[in-house]
Amino acid sequence: MKKILAATGIALAGLAAYLCLWPVPITPQSWEAPAAPGYSGPFAVNDKLAKLKTIPLGAEEGPEHLVVARDGKLYAAMASGAILRMNPDGSGREVVVNTGGRVLGFDFDAAGNIIAADAFRGLLSISPDKKVTVLADKAAGTPILYANAAVVARNGKVYFSDASTRFGAQDWGGTFEASILDILEQSATGRVIEYDPATRATRIVAKGLSFANGVALSQDERSLFVAETGKYRIWKLPVDAREQDIGQPGAGLKPLFDNLPGYPDNLMRGLDGKVWVGLVKPRNPKIDGMARKPFMRKLTLRLPRAFWPIPKAYGHVVAFTEEGKVVADLQDPSGAYPETTAVTETADRLYVQSLHARELGWLPK
Repeated sequence: MKKILAATGIALAGLAAYLCLWPVPITPQSWEAPAAPGYSGPFAVNDKLAKLKTIPLGAEEGPEHLVVARDGKLYAAMASGAILRMNPDGSGREVVVNTGGRVLGFDFDAAGNIIAADAFRGLLSISPDKKVTVLADKAAGTPILYANAAVVARNGKVYFSDASTRFGAQDWGGTFEASILDILEQSATGRVIEYDPATRATRIVAKGLSFANGVALSQDERSLFVAETGKYRIWKLPVDAREQDIGQPGAGLKPLFDNLPGYPDNLMRGLDGKVWVGLVKPRNPKIDGMARKPFMRKLTLRLPRAFWPIPKAYGHVVAFTEEGKVVADLQDPSGAYPETTAVTETADRLYVQSLHARELGWLPK
């Protein structure tokens, strides 16, 4: 019996030492998570997304972002690194190009080039003849580790997000895994970058974001809307800002949306002045409860992944005005279509995108 007790004690001591001391890649920062508002007010629970129709994508998965091009075709970025092209009903599907990385957000410039934020490779230009060129893989002397979203202004300048300068998607197991590390750490190293094709130079517009994500331009192109996924916020920033640190006390900025009920992802211009955002996951009280407990976040990463407090699936997309008024809110509490990242609006359809789904979602208008 003494031997059994001794062995048990040694095992428990070893387990305690592992949980307390085993190295993890994050250095968690304490922060003040706002009390979750729940699904109330303009975000009251509904099932308007529950009847989502789907378009199969064959062997591909993860239609993270979708753009309707001038030729009327749908272009969608996939987990494999491919960009697909298809008709509005999903027919005629073909691979335009595979970047060898993971394109997340993208846009078209005036010459018809695809300007893509590739989480593995940086900011890319893909010509109509499928030539892939790296436009920028550094900014302010620092590598672009997690290019996330991109939008092209009428003057040709590109605005894109670099989600984290701590955890690159390629080095840390992929886009989802790296995002978990960055959001758990809360070091807020995300940034928004301008690329000027005339000079081939980059400029930091804003920094200090906890996982910088979706980017969209205002109609007059004087402002940028930016999703700060890790702190449940959407910002409206002056497009000519220079290294604006949104986390700096006295910065004089207020988020357009603060304390959202989920994690905001891509931002897309809709019709009639709307901006759409996908809430990729709902809030998790366990994660919020660890905001001021850095040690507990370290301990979490030492547990098997099955015990990580990853939020459940919950379909949710929202449209808002440039002044911050919610004008549409579509939800599916069942989460049947997982990780709703964005909405692309046309005259007769809403196309709903996903980080991991094997289909492209859509709703008739």
